[in-house]
Amino acid sequence: MTRSMRKIPARDSDDSMGLPTLRLLTCGSVDDGKSTLIGRILYDRGLVPDDQLVTLERDSRKFGTTGDDLDLALLVDGLEAEQQQGITIDVAYRYFSTDRRSFIIADTPGHEQYTRNMATGAANCDLAILLIDARKGVLDQTLRHMALVSMLGIRHVVLAINKMDMVNYNEAVFNAIVTDFSRHASGMGFRTLVAIPMSARFGANVTARSTYMPWHQGPCLLDYLETIDVADEAVDAPLRFPIQWVNRPNLDFRGMSGTVMSGRVRVGDEICIADTGLTTHVARIVTMDGDRESAEANDSVTLVFTEEIDATRGDVICHVADRPVVVEQFAAHLFWMGAEKLLPGRSYFIKVNGRTVPASVTEIKHRLNISNQEKMAAKTLRLNEIGFCNISTTRALCIDPFEHFRNSGAFLLIDRTTNATVAIGTIAFPLRRASNVHLQHMSVTKEVRSALKQQKPVVLWFTGLSGSGKSTVANLVEMKLAGQHAHTITLDGDNLRHGLNRDLGFTDADRVENIRRVGEVSKLMVDAGLIVLSSFISPFEAERRMVRELLDPGEFVEIFVDTPLEVCIQRDHKGLYKRALAGEIKNFTGVDQPYERPENAEIVLTPDDGSAEKMAERIVNYLRDRQVVAAD
Repeated sequence: MTRSMRKIPARDSDDSMGLPTLRLLTCGSVDDGKSTLIGRILYDRGLVPDDQLVTLERDSRKFGTTGDDLDLALLVDGLEAEQQQGITIDVAYRYFSTDRRSFIIADTPGHEQYTRNMATGAANCDLAILLIDARKGVLDQTLRHMALVSMLGIRHVVLAINKMDMVNYNEAVFNAIVTDFSRHASGMGFRTLVAIPMSARFGANVTARSTYMPWHQGPCLLDYLETIDVADEAVDAPLRFPIQWVNRPNLDFRGMSGTVMSGRVRVGDEICIADTGLTTHVARIVTMDGDRESAEANDSVTLVFTEEIDATRGDVICHVADRPVVVEQFAAHLFWMGAEKLLPGRSYFIKVNGRTVPASVTEIKHRLNISNQEKMAAKTLRLNEIGFCNISTTRALCIDPFEHFRNSGAFLLIDRTTNATVAIGTIAFPLRRASNVHLQHMSVTKEVRSALKQQKPVVLWFTGLSGSGKSTVANLVEMKLAGQHAHTITLDGDNLRHGLNRDLGFTDADRVENIRRVGEVSKLMVDAGLIVLSSFISPFEAERRMVRELLDPGEFVEIFVDTPLEVCIQRDHKGLYKRALAGEIKNFTGVDQPYERPENAEIVLTPDDGSAEKMAERIVNYLRDRQVVAAD
């Protein structure tokens, strides 16, 4: 094994202070040489300490894939799992400086399984180095990364066609790949797209021009990275300052702390709380180093107002003359990262500008075909797919189009059960309702209707497997309530599928929409002052929670009819289980579709409770105890 020991040039710790910083990522398909490229830059620039070189020599013998040469990828692939597999599975960050610029490099995974890590690494990057193996050309994963780079607002791309040594430094191979990639990249919105042929393993066109490719008249990679202009346009955009923390250490000080996402703010500026429309002026701009007269994009400061106005975490501060829109619905591009597919209508959390509220995807307008960039019809999104969707939130949010506001125009979707991030999104435009459509104020309220009926409105939500006895018990409960002159309505799953929900099937997406519609109808019935008995399998916890959140506290009573699957199969009055087990019926809950058991149901009924009659009496007693209906 050959190597040359290099000393790190003596450098004062403050040498890099004041240098412009370029934040970039490397991406592409697996084994295209991303980690080797970064290792080569660090090695050639003398930025690898002697002790790390000794370790690299040892690890190259143990894990290396480059024969007797140093395997420079191991400088970046720090995880043992990565070293053993020869791939990057996490995002590795490297920091270094030259005389002209400081660099922060995110080395992101190439394998399709870890595309979400690539999306994470792309956050806040100015430039993407998209690597292509000269032997393989443009692959689907290359195109997926290209689409993500475009979606996430990176407008400067270097097309690094690597491993040119493996194709004898052939110019025709290089030109063919550039032509193919440029065809796919058309319309992606890249401001600069520069192609550089190179061999990261041997250092050709990485930190110095190569004599092996005299036909390439452009710069080597490092020279280009040192000189490209990626000025941050956020400074020139309108002011957006999401409040991250209301800073009140004592009664004499109250400030709004956060990071300026875009624009500038000065002492004396008239500003507005976009969420509420309240206005005031900036009295002070406070930092750890003392007061300042102004702040701009990326500065972390505390703003003190001249007047005490209501503002809280998640509110957005802007200038009065240039405000974001405040809406409950908007269109957005979505990159799905969840292991479970996206289900329109399901409730997720959306996090935008530091504020987190429930939200749902109401419609998928199209899914992007990665191979040809065509827009395809879709009812769901799966892992690593990109779609264009309509999103609805439970409260109005301040939003900006991502095209003009890269920081404040992005958001996350979070699974409400696991708290895992399932999607990254970028806002396209608000969806405004027709100007003549407003919530109509009613003089006769829910409280008035309830008083007339002498009962408290409530939804009794019966859930359980098919054949568990839900409908039987619900019917008995309604009969008993009718005997007490209570005002009721029963919403049965089979009955609604003959009318309101006749257009829905039994896929996961259709089941979600089925329960969403039932939840909205149940809410209307509660507003009418009725006791609503809703009997549905409703297999997903998320949708049952969604209906609960539509109603006021205490108006949703979940009744879990916990009948074992084997008992339900034995009953099987409709012969559905027999057909499902034979494969004649697909997506049947309990057979080939899971049922998520309620964890906090108000009432749980099991066979140990006795007959359906006794179960019904237990529910009626529950309602009496809570004064939903009068006691006998």
